[in-house]
Amino acid sequence: MPVTRELLIGGKDVPAASGRTTVDVAPYTGEVYATLAAAGPEDVKRAVDAADAAFPEWAALAPFARRAIFLKAADLLEARSEQVAEIMAHEAGATLPWALFNVGLGANILREAAAAITAPRGEVLSAQEEGVLGLAVREPLGVVAAFAPWNAPVILGVRAVAAPLAAGNTVVVKPSEDAPIACGLLIADILREAGLPDGVLNVVTNAREDAAAIAQALMADERVRAVNFTGSTGVGRIIGELAARHLKPAVLELGGKNAVLVLDDADVDYAVDAVTFGVFLNAGQICMSGDRILVHESLAEEFTRKFVEKTASLRSGDPAHPHTVIGPLVSAQAAQRVAGLVKDAVGKGATVLVGGEPEGAVHPATVLIGVPQDADLYRTESFGPVCVVATFADDDTAVALANDTENGLTCGIITENATHGLAVARRVRTGIVHVNDQSVADEPQAPFGGVRASGYGRFGGRWGIEAFSNTRWVTVATQHAHYPF
Repeated sequence: MPVTRELLIGGKDVPAASGRTTVDVAPYTGEVYATLAAAGPEDVKRAVDAADAAFPEWAALAPFARRAIFLKAADLLEARSEQVAEIMAHEAGATLPWALFNVGLGANILREAAAAITAPRGEVLSAQEEGVLGLAVREPLGVVAAFAPWNAPVILGVRAVAAPLAAGNTVVVKPSEDAPIACGLLIADILREAGLPDGVLNVVTNAREDAAAIAQALMADERVRAVNFTGSTGVGRIIGELAARHLKPAVLELGGKNAVLVLDDADVDYAVDAVTFGVFLNAGQICMSGDRILVHESLAEEFTRKFVEKTASLRSGDPAHPHTVIGPLVSAQAAQRVAGLVKDAVGKGATVLVGGEPEGAVHPATVLIGVPQDADLYRTESFGPVCVVATFADDDTAVALANDTENGLTCGIITENATHGLAVARRVRTGIVHVNDQSVADEPQAPFGGVRASGYGRFGGRWGIEAFSNTRWVTVATQHAHYPF
């Protein structure tokens, strides 16, 4: 029997006001995994009502009491590893290692948020007037609208709410239609069990055709004071425009077209292992995945041969099989979209070194060379198990190729010479860069985010708290002032 879930509003599981429901389909089997309430704009208002009512008490709660909730939630999440893996396999086709990675990092994001709650929150200023104490104090904003994506559902579901809540805000989260339990309701269940007060976190699930209306209703509500969105660049542009229209600050973590550079002083075998991981983890459905592998021409033949051999050995198919590396994409339509990018590139002159046709939602690991600039794949994020290998003759060319994209999220630079790698890294225009590593990494204490079309704002540590709070100037006069009239 499919799982059945309602909306979470004001600490209670409630049906949509209209009584409508929607279904959540498992990508590998095509079967209905869950039936969920399909919210309408009236339900969004109910959720914001609850969040707004809960805000004063939550913002005033002692920091150590708030921290205890986050620390307990982290432990509860880790204790539910098996349940999380089952949900992620059904909703998003996740393999067991990817699910466990989500649990581990999600728990650590909660712990880092707990630490941020009791960290120093402000500065003492130099005052112009004699006998005056000046303070810059961080204060919560109010209600935050959060949008949680499906691809790393637990990591990004936690990240959608952790920093806003830690800063003292309340949240209404709209989870992805493709993984509404893992990236929304599951996180809320855990925080509720950990002691989060009613109304502090509310979850509105929706039918796919209602997504735009739900987002617009949420962002148009004057009580919503900030927006937290992780997702594609295309949707992120719309969210950013809506936020700007309503004069609301937004943190946007959007798509990437990430490069991994294999410099002339790289260890080829290490480079092959690193690139394989960075390209094919979670079937390439990570914003940090390596779409473009740029290899120095002196290493290109050896690297390409070994990389293709390793790619061909990767098992694809059933995410429940212990040896599967390439599980299904989020849907059969997603697999067809990726196949269309490959077909377009081949039609314009590219060569497939290893790969094949999709079967249902499963697309095999694919490597291409000779992709021309007029191919869609040259600039479009594949968001699938596909990468392009190209060569360069010198660092200047490598940097130019790496920067030849409107995106700027992350980059990997493989080299045995850290000085060389750092010199190249400083010229690459991304929000994140990893020297002697591939492009995929996420640590809860580090500033995470991109530049240009990969978004703006930062998650992680104090940066997350700053993103979802205001700086207020407060002065205290310790003596009477003298006025001119």
